[in-house]
Amino acid sequence: MEIKHIFNKRNSLTARAFICLVCEAAVLAVTVAFCALFAGCSSRPHDVKKANRLPAIYPDYTGVTIPAGIAPLDFGMSDGSDAVDVTVAGSKGGSMHASGSDADFDIDEWHELTERNRGGKLTVSVVARRNGTWYAYNSFNIYVSSHGLSDKGLTYRLIAPGYEVYGHMGIYERSLADFDERAVFDNNAVPGACVNCHTANRTNPQQFTFHVRGDHGATFIHYDGKDELLKAKNDSLHGSMVYPYWHPSGRYCAYSTNDTHQSFHATAKERIEVFDQSSDVFVYEPATHTLHLDTLLMTKDHYETYPVFSPDGKWLYFCSAEARQIPAGYKDIKYNICRIAFNAGTGTFGNRVDTVFNARVMGKSATHPRPSYDGRWLMFTMSSYGCFPIWHSEADNWLLDLRTGKAAPMTTANSSSTDSWHNWSADSHWFVFTSRRDDGLYTRLYIASVDSHGRVTKPFMLPQRHPQEYYANLMYSYNTPDFTSAAVKLDMRRTAAEIMSDRRVTTAVK
Repeated sequence: MEIKHIFNKRNSLTARAFICLVCEAAVLAVTVAFCALFAGCSSRPHDVKKANRLPAIYPDYTGVTIPAGIAPLDFGMSDGSDAVDVTVAGSKGGSMHASGSDADFDIDEWHELTERNRGGKLTVSVVARRNGTWYAYNSFNIYVSSHGLSDKGLTYRLIAPGYEVYGHMGIYERSLADFDERAVFDNNAVPGACVNCHTANRTNPQQFTFHVRGDHGATFIHYDGKDELLKAKNDSLHGSMVYPYWHPSGRYCAYSTNDTHQSFHATAKERIEVFDQSSDVFVYEPATHTLHLDTLLMTKDHYETYPVFSPDGKWLYFCSAEARQIPAGYKDIKYNICRIAFNAGTGTFGNRVDTVFNARVMGKSATHPRPSYDGRWLMFTMSSYGCFPIWHSEADNWLLDLRTGKAAPMTTANSSSTDSWHNWSADSHWFVFTSRRDDGLYTRLYIASVDSHGRVTKPFMLPQRHPQEYYANLMYSYNTPDFTSAAVKLDMRRTAAEIMSDRRVTTAVK
């Protein structure tokens, strides 16, 4: 009552004194917190010394090419600096500033600056404080492509970096314009399940599929505005329906059926080996629940896997390797990239298989083929052997020119560690892939672009807010990334209930 009475008397000296005490306490608290954060009350650069080298930033965004409208390329210092002061200036005008323990840029200002500088560059100037001394580093450039990014986001799986058991995992989607992320399907909704191999039709999730392994196994498919759960196996298939890829018409979806196993190496450099003891390729027609099979795609002396349709829908690419005795001959399993004609009108295949890229004669294995949607390029992963290069440190991504038939490693985008699973943006100017280059253990997402001459830009790590803290605390690997042109519409609770119910749509063989 007394305090209330005091505040009602605005001219009271006591009220003024009380207010002053409160304000002084608040200012003192903020000042103490600010000083503690920056280990000193002066956070503005002063007595700056010149460091004649590039700043040691994490992630490494020096010299990368980005699309306008991408989330801000926030970064921190990896050399022990505890404060930064960063200025970004556009070659076509505009600038912005960030300071603090790391460079955390305002999203709207960043978007405005990158949009204004399409086809130009951003010059980044960094001043950082280390051991109480401020250093000014050489500026570096970030190039803003004239090609935007039509897709709105990415989808990917987050999974612990091992495959011993079905631990916590999920399929997630992330906005490319900011840092928003949400779960499309988390396997906590179906305990013990493994969700994987999600695929949209040319980045459009109006047609969407993924597979569920475990006691309630099924193949989920969203088609013609409705959701269905397919019976995972039948007498004609060796295993489940995995590694899907939609026909551009949306009328079909290609899958492989794989008898997959894993083993563990005893050496430090090699950890997990995943291999198939049999695998075949087929095409599914959702409207009729029909499996289109062909003897040329289901041979006993070869492993066929990773099917993808050509952008015009007239060809089905896939990987094929001669069968070997497992486990003794697992390092002799080397895949070529092949193709067979496909007639979308009848759902039938051609009468011969052609080899598109012969990796076997090079003593290598080519997997994960992905044609650009404009029909110009075919990207694939090259490794020493096998069909699962994600744990192979020698794995690199290659680019095949479908006009000339020439292929070469994507040297600018590759690293000394694993570079693998990749997908194209809808406009075929950008691609996303996974890499272990950061620490050799976890796969992270990187984005780069390809021009009409096949020149590849330096890739940039998927931006995160406060990236050092984010990636240090992330105990999951990114897996099977793809671009998405819209949000994936899936009712997780309803889908989980359907999976647990074991109600399944049966398929027929044609």
